[in-house]
Amino acid sequence: MPATPRISRSRRRRWVLILALSLMALPIVQVAAFRFLPPPITVLMVLRAVEGKGLTKHWRPLNRISPALAESVIAAEDSGFCSHHGFDFQAMEKAAQANARKPGKIRGGSTLSQQTAKNVFLWPGRDYVRKGLEAGYTVLIETFWGKRRILETYLNVVEWGPGIYGAEAASETYFKTSADRLSPDQAARLAAILPSPLKWKAVHPGHYVARRSAKIGARAETVREDDLAFCVR
Repeated sequence: MPATPRISRSRRRRWVLILALSLMALPIVQVAAFRFLPPPITVLMVLRAVEGKGLTKHWRPLNRISPALAESVIAAEDSGFCSHHGFDFQAMEKAAQANARKPGKIRGGSTLSQQTAKNVFLWPGRDYVRKGLEAGYTVLIETFWGKRRILETYLNVVEWGPGIYGAEAASETYFKTSADRLSPDQAARLAAILPSPLKWKAVHPGHYVARRSAKIGARAETVREDDLAFCVR
């Protein structure tokens, strides 16, 4: 039998190096592409579709989304969005303390930048590998996208109900209107259900969501009056 050709050690090293460099370059290529192009689909969208929840999404640029929704989302999810560089360490510390006190009720400390990195590039979950990759992607999008693109992307890919992704699909589904015509009250109700969009309802909400929506509406006024959303105007 003819001898099986053996790959030289130098060639193996070369292929390992090429593979390593390719893996390192992949996040940069992805981030660079989605700086200009809408992400076509996310891992969460695929998983939900496989579960039979469907998939509805319509990309809208930020200037065609009601400023009230941007203000409400910042008020609800990340009031320091315009002032941090991707990570809010004070919020993380508070979340860790709250989780230590009530381990059965997990509280997150992720910024909108971190959530966008996770939603666009990664998978759901809380494992350390994903959190590490999330941190890396967060640094990249903060560096190459800027705040306006980050919020624009977040508002277009975030889950707002079973098979409902982005502000336009949520506005059409819940309020029979387009994202640029959302009222402050409607925007606050959409922001209110973000932590649990498969459970909470933006239309005919329960007592808890209605109360949360009212609080977010008040905070959104503060965001507007104190110009806390200056970085996305």
